[in-house]
Amino acid sequence: MRRFVVQPPSAMEQNSRGVVQAFFRGGTAARVGLWLGKPHADTEVLYRHHYGVKDFEGVRQLLGDDCRWVMADEYYRHPRGAPMFDTYGGREKASHGQQGVFADAESIADVEGYAWPEPQHMDVEGLLQELLHKRSFMRFSGCWIPFFHQVADFFGMENYFIKMHTQPQIVEAVTDHVVSAYLAINERIFTACRGEIDAFFFGNDFGSQLDLMISPEMFDRFVMPYLKKLIDQAKRFDLPVMLHSCGAIDRVIPRLIDGGIDALHPLQAKARGMDAENLARKYRGQITFVGGVDTQELLVHGTPHEVRREVQRLKDLWGPRFVVSPSHEALLPNVPPENCQALAEAALERKL
Repeated sequence: MRRFVVQPPSAMEQNSRGVVQAFFRGGTAARVGLWLGKPHADTEVLYRHHYGVKDFEGVRQLLGDDCRWVMADEYYRHPRGAPMFDTYGGREKASHGQQGVFADAESIADVEGYAWPEPQHMDVEGLLQELLHKRSFMRFSGCWIPFFHQVADFFGMENYFIKMHTQPQIVEAVTDHVVSAYLAINERIFTACRGEIDAFFFGNDFGSQLDLMISPEMFDRFVMPYLKKLIDQAKRFDLPVMLHSCGAIDRVIPRLIDGGIDALHPLQAKARGMDAENLARKYRGQITFVGGVDTQELLVHGTPHEVRREVQRLKDLWGPRFVVSPSHEALLPNVPPENCQALAEAALERKL
């Protein structure tokens, strides 16, 4: 176990919230930002032991993390302990292809009787208290809203993609119910926590390593209208929007920008078309880049020197509206702490 002496932060470092807020609202700051993402539980144990701190918040503070993600879904409190969405009717998920409760739905009436989540089950007071506790940092919040995946689970992924062509009205009915439920819950959250959420952050993985999971035409019908509803709601509360999507999504990034997103995460570095040069050439100045430091090879197998060099390269390409972060929100335990530290040091240009 190693113990580190944390140096007092400079005035610039104390202003974590202001630095990242500036990027999300189209401005610049004196430095780029830093976010370590949401590490896997095993990674938290590894890093806590490495740095000799009691929790991962200690790691964040040591490394200078500017951001905190307060996931509102964790405050959903159904009186009978039911999950927000029971897509498999009480069964555990075994695979993406597994068929869910609407796999055999033949009419919109089959969809109406499902017990959709209700906004009154959201513990907004508990969520607000956590947000207040993290006021010094850039706070991402709101429901996570992976509606693309949840609708896929309701049908079974392959079945979902087929039904887009064979029974589109049923796909639209399920999607509308899922997104409408989230809109009602987020309305309650954004109202109760007004002024204490710095950006609405939500996510759906639309891409594989090589391309979109569905065609741009299907994306325009079954995904983009619902994204727009969620984005427009956040804008009504004057909230910038960060969208998460892993994979090769370059073909729809212009649609996302036109739809109103302010930041894109996690920028999967090894996915086709998601290389830093391509993204910088097409989108620099239009959105804030969050992520991009490769978690498939570099952070796992590279040296700290190689990590620092790559972070500097990304800063040169994507700055100044750039939050340095791994190219996946969940750091896995195969990323050595030394490489994560190198990422943070290169981002903030300081040595621990």
